[in-house]
Amino acid sequence: MKMTIERAKIGIRVRQGARGLRMVLLPALLAAVSLSASAQTYIEFSVPGGTDPTDINDSGLIIGDSAGKGFVGAANGPFTTFAVPGADGTQANSINDSGVIAGLWLDTNAVRHGYVRAANGAITTFDDPDANEKISSKGTFPESINAVGEIAGYCTCSGFQGFVRSAGGVITNFTVPGASGTYAYSINAGGEIAGDYYVASGANDTTVVYHGYIRSADGAITTFDAPGAGSAPSTGFAEAQGTFARSINANGEVVGYYIDENFGYHGFVRSADGVITTINAPGAGKGTNPGTGVSLGTKLSAVNDNGVIIGYYIDPNEGTHGFMVSASGVITNLNAPDANGGTIPAGINDDNVIVGDFNNASNGEYEGFQLTP
Repeated sequence: MKMTIERAKIGIRVRQGARGLRMVLLPALLAAVSLSASAQTYIEFSVPGGTDPTDINDSGLIIGDSAGKGFVGAANGPFTTFAVPGADGTQANSINDSGVIAGLWLDTNAVRHGYVRAANGAITTFDDPDANEKISSKGTFPESINAVGEIAGYCTCSGFQGFVRSAGGVITNFTVPGASGTYAYSINAGGEIAGDYYVASGANDTTVVYHGYIRSADGAITTFDAPGAGSAPSTGFAEAQGTFARSINANGEVVGYYIDENFGYHGFVRSADGVITTINAPGAGKGTNPGTGVSLGTKLSAVNDNGVIIGYYIDPNEGTHGFMVSASGVITNLNAPDANGGTIPAGINDDNVIVGDFNNASNGEYEGFQLTP
């Protein structure tokens, strides 16, 4: 149940992860979305040093990051922090239902490396064998682990390439044909991978446009673009237009977001047969804030195997608000009761239990929450 979240993690990137909506229900979303304020049960929690949850499995185990270490535990505690021996920073990205965690760690030169942490705490490190740019902020980036222990991610391997690592440790690299760079963010139980790629152009390849793709377990790649996605090459990766796929569930449904020609965000759901539907949360801003240039709108982050989606939106004042989309198309706000400055869901399991973080109004610190709708 992996997503990529839009917050810097130990200097790795502005993130931010990682599942589809039953397509029979999507026409209702096209016609209108309804906003629900149904009863919700919250548990708020914190880990000494900082609390940044990233994922939750079906057993209720939560993982995340705290002061350069990973943590794992249940919302009512206790939490165990861990670090790769000798690491300058350890990030926990994804956990499967067996309690196996995949993530990355930084060495003293800020090079990125992968690791797998078994349920008993044993840690195995690895590098993509083709990761030839072993300098600061580059290397191997595991993103998602599935039920059988396969890991998807990307590496700086003569440019950005996707990879899949088998449970036995065999790594296979891949690139989308014609891509200048390929990223892999989510792998489902059947070995299907969702991610995005960019095509660079212009002087010194400084302008880029992003596109989504799905890679089947046998290696076949299908590319797609969300209707409405901007296609004008933009200078710099941070402000690029296009389609960004972030999560794939067992049914082959993909969620993510796209950036339009005005640099606003919109969520999308792509069915297994290729039908793409846009979702905009009520209250989301449009385009960019004219005063700051910050992009506004809706981002979908993850979808579980029930078709329940989580995401967040950025309002016209740049406030962030979490939400959930039920399998019937109802959008429910997920703002933590003690939040000040926003709530961002980070993971959802197949019991529809959601974890994320929020800025606590009482102390200004980021803390974690678990929500049971």
